[in-house]
Amino acid sequence: MRRTSNANRTSKTVRTAAVLLAGALALTACGGDGDDGGSGGGESTAPGGTGGELTLPQLDGTTLEVAAVWTGPEQANFKKVLAEFEKRTGAKITFVPAQDPIINFLGSKIAGGAPPDVALLPQPGAIKQAVEKKWATPLGAEALKEVGKNYAQGWQDIGKVDGEQYGVYYKAANKSLIWYNAQVFENAGASEPATWDELLTTARTVYDSGVTPFSIPGADGWPLTDWFENVYLSQAGPEKYDQLARHEIKWTDPSVAKALTTLAEIWGEKDYVAGGADGALQTEFPDSVTQTFTGGDQPKAAMVYEGDFVQVNIGQTDAKIGTDAKVFPFPKVGDTAPVVSGGDAAVILKDSEGAQALATFLASPDAAEIQAKLGGYLSPNKNVDLAAYPNDVQRTIAKALVAAGDDFRFDMSDQAPQAFGGTPGKGEWKDLQDFLKNPSDVAGIQKKLESDAAAAYGN
Repeated sequence: MRRTSNANRTSKTVRTAAVLLAGALALTACGGDGDDGGSGGGESTAPGGTGGELTLPQLDGTTLEVAAVWTGPEQANFKKVLAEFEKRTGAKITFVPAQDPIINFLGSKIAGGAPPDVALLPQPGAIKQAVEKKWATPLGAEALKEVGKNYAQGWQDIGKVDGEQYGVYYKAANKSLIWYNAQVFENAGASEPATWDELLTTARTVYDSGVTPFSIPGADGWPLTDWFENVYLSQAGPEKYDQLARHEIKWTDPSVAKALTTLAEIWGEKDYVAGGADGALQTEFPDSVTQTFTGGDQPKAAMVYEGDFVQVNIGQTDAKIGTDAKVFPFPKVGDTAPVVSGGDAAVILKDSEGAQALATFLASPDAAEIQAKLGGYLSPNKNVDLAAYPNDVQRTIAKALVAAGDDFRFDMSDQAPQAFGGTPGKGEWKDLQDFLKNPSDVAGIQKKLESDAAAAYGN
């Protein structure tokens, strides 16, 4: 999405958010996680609090279908939010599991005359496609009111198409985090790095202690795009990041070569990646997390990169967040540490009182606080009570996200056309999988990325 703020202001805000996050995580990494399902020692009120429960219409007899790609605990937790909406309104909701890419899934449902009422779309590009295909309906007055009250302008804008609000960013992600096995670090005498060079030193220290440094889910293309985006944002800067996101510069640009060469310092060290390249390409995201926090002080890897939502998968192990599983911000590669965000927006596909009411509910703190309490979830809603998050680590990540305000960098691949940035086995996902397999071929991968991008963007 095109950002309206100037690069200097954006760079300053990204730097501020990174400093906030680094300081907060430094404090919480040393203490207990307070993970008792309650508010722990967190802050008791959200900034600006809403001052009461949202009023919703009575919808007895109304049935709705909601589609999302979420699976496992993430899906189960979201269903509890939908259950609360049912309780308050009398409506009945069916969750429809969707496949990636969700635009293709929705296209099939619409062609068959059975679109869901609301879909959670994980890319701004997908929102734009849904509008262009005339599938989506703008938000009504009540939903707009709730969005305006609870979201910074930047989060509102990224849910708009041609100035009209279609998306409610119900769920966000801070994608600039590296999680680590605390016992492995302690045994190795390793410390949390603040720079890329320090990260390489930490990796060597961990490797010398007998544990593979990194777990990388190469079977899923999207985490590989996130690795690239963090390196690129920090190294090339926010202005170049925006240009590449809009395909205003080519993927053959020297800045891309520099970022890929930097990535290869880890991806190209076969001893640094659990299972080597072949093993990583067979490792799916959930397994990349759980294998980092199982096996005592001899897990398959010491570190795993990904967003705050990693906590859901850590929760499937015996590791405790803040004690056994700790986290540090993605180290700075250039002048500033990166802050990359992602998110899922609720979009109405079948306009009705029930669908508009659900969008209104999902835009409220009431809905977000239900899932916040369950862990592995982050809301960009600035009026969510921070005490709702189940541990200090999650609270500080949430606070840093809200503190970033209007200026943040949204996941680059999610801004791209789905064919390039959001389709398994194609485009950027496939190209970076090929690069993980052969990190020495920087120029070849650049040419492939540019070819695929040009075809998808139409330029």
